Amino acid sequence: MKKLDVLTPIGVVVGFLFVAFAIISNAGVTGFSSFIDLPSIFVVIGGLIAAMLVSFSIRELKQLGKVMRESFRDVEYDLHDLIRTFVTLSEKARREGLLSLEAEVEAVEDPFIRKGVLLAVDGIEQDVIVDIMNAEIIALEERHRKNKSLLDKAGEYAPAWGMIGTLIGLVLMLKNLNDPSSLGPNMAIALLTTLYGSLLANLVFLPMASKLAMKTEKEVFMKQIVIEGVIGVQSGQNPKILEEKLRVFLSNEELQMYTERKQEGAAPDEA
Repeated sequence: MKKLDVLTPIGVVVGFLFVAFAIISNAGVTGFSSFIDLPSIFVVIGGLIAAMLVSFSIRELKQLGKVMRESFRDVEYDLHDLIRTFVTLSEKARREGLLSLEAEVEAVEDPFIRKGVLLAVDGIEQDVIVDIMNAEIIALEERHRKNKSLLDKAGEYAPAWGMIGTLIGLVLMLKNLNDPSSLGPNMAIALLTTLYGSLLANLVFLPMASKLAMKTEKEVFMKQIVIEGVIGVQSGQNPKILEEKLRVFLSNEELQMYTERKQEGAAPDEA
């Protein structure tokens, strides 16, 4: 189940607010306008867009908006329900056979679980099931890696173009050395492009890329648990043994919660 990941927008907003507060506390509200320079913004944004166009195809760039939106979403994985699902399937398979799971698995929302169980129902060998499901995980990791690379590159290019803008500003400043009074203001404007590029990289693109990487690791971890569960069901493992096998994936805190929920009757009845 996907929901809004409030930490991402909160983090971005808080970061910009602290930067704005630092500026205002030193320069005052009227001095805040000194940190806004349209030519500097054009250099950073325009250079970033140009570099991305060179680095990626149009098809890949169309995914950028979707990729950024994903960092604002979170998928809830309930390890407790996942373990109970496989314990229930294992109990039914031992009582009624693997073929009885074909109707049972239709109620399962996760397509990866359905696929694995249906492969087991079809009588596919254990090694082949593992290979097929691992191949899907590898494909998922590759898709996520390509999507994440959009943000990684944007995070690399933004500060680089900020530095290019600063160099442009310094060249223009050095051409006006005959007016010493303009050196300070011109130097300040030249440095703004570096500020803009660094903010975009370290407050938007790179943190979002990091968030996506963590989500991928979490999703892969869940799918590995699913593979273990499917193989346990396919091999006719004792439900109690399968439950203990899957419980090793829980952290100490999750294990305690699982035990409490089971004692309250949340877990399937033991055979």
